[in-house]
Amino acid sequence: MKKIGLIGGISWVSTSDYYTLINKGVNEKRGGLNFSECLIYSFNYADIKRNNDNNDWDTTFEMLLKAAEVLKSGGAEAIVLCANTMHLIADKLQSAIGLPLIHIAEETAAEIQKKQIKKVGLLGTKFTMELDFFKDKLTEKGIETVIPNNEADKDFIHYTIFEELGRGLATDETKKRYIEIAKELIKDGAEGIILGCTEIPLVIKEGDLNVPIFDTTLIHTTAAVNFQLS
Repeated sequence: MKKIGLIGGISWVSTSDYYTLINKGVNEKRGGLNFSECLIYSFNYADIKRNNDNNDWDTTFEMLLKAAEVLKSGGAEAIVLCANTMHLIADKLQSAIGLPLIHIAEETAAEIQKKQIKKVGLLGTKFTMELDFFKDKLTEKGIETVIPNNEADKDFIHYTIFEELGRGLATDETKKRYIEIAKELIKDGAEGIILGCTEIPLVIKEGDLNVPIFDTTLIHTTAAVNFQLS
């Protein structure tokens, strides 16, 4: 089994899901007492959030690079960033660390292609929705991406990711608003909805919408399991 390094704490809630899903995935394929051989470097989320608020991606990159170096020194053969937004610096990190980085957007694009979908709605932090680092990976595969048009909707998603979901809080009111926003994207022609933040599965579940849901946490962890057992 190949050893992987998880960079988490962004937030601890989704990192816990990553650890659980990867271990379950390995066990489903290998059985017995076989589970994932992995290392985890978990950040204090407040430090990352402070950098985000100041648009200081250089400091975040240096933090993630040091974390990746620790994982590499521990024998990790690939890096998994347990957060969509951190993939803004994923390509740069992969070049610097000299290890494969299992890219969440590339793996998501591959899953969308399997369903022969050409237009998807993307929900995530404002960084993920508005910047190109995630959408470009979809464009490369001929997939069009739409995001909420309403600034208030984008602000709501961004705020609740950090202030509610990132703390493990999920209310019925928040779930209702997320579903309403997703349905607006479907009206705009989205044939599927990407849960482009690893905490959004707390409020949107399979069956909540009448189009396919692409849970990036599940897609990413499945890819990590496949790498470990390859």
